[in-house]
Amino acid sequence: MSLAESLADGIAALGLALPQATQARLLQYLALIRKWNQVHNLTAVREPETMLPRHLLDSLAVLPHIAGPRIVDVGSGAGLPGIPLALVRPDWHVVLLESNHKKAVFLQQARIELQLENVEVVAERAENFHPEAKFNTVISRAFSDLTDFVQLAGHLCVEEDSSGRLVAMKGVYPHEELAQIPPQFMIEKTLSVAVPGLEAERHLVVLRRA
Repeated sequence: MSLAESLADGIAALGLALPQATQARLLQYLALIRKWNQVHNLTAVREPETMLPRHLLDSLAVLPHIAGPRIVDVGSGAGLPGIPLALVRPDWHVVLLESNHKKAVFLQQARIELQLENVEVVAERAENFHPEAKFNTVISRAFSDLTDFVQLAGHLCVEEDSSGRLVAMKGVYPHEELAQIPPQFMIEKTLSVAVPGLEAERHLVVLRRA
């Protein structure tokens, strides 16, 4: 089965309907990661067949559980989940926040090559980023610890109407981390997420202001 067929099957399994042009750009993004990976170590996963479920479909699986129109991907790395989300939701403004200079350069290049007019790349640490407008969804799959995520990125959530959410993408269910969440945020829900083609466990932790 071709990569395009695998992507189409995975998108269908997630219950999403994406135009062919969007699917083509998702594959273009995957090719861009692969190309840059040869020089810069963006991701440990090298094979496109493995990248597809682990990176693309894993990112797209969170779509039903997040809200725009302003999203920030904290510790974006190679642009995950931010770039797939931005490709699928051109009506959202997506900020890719990445303090590593080489990775931020890649993100800028991806933004240009994929013509992502709804994407902004910010080369900064989360705790030092103070934008004028805050975010409906603050998402990350790079933070190892929920406490750090809340403390370093919690200020990026919109405050006025309590609609802001911190969303952490996790592997196995993070029992210990959930018990230690700082008091300014509370657990709204934890979800088990099925990613087509991925055998590993995936969970989403959604936090809101207490």
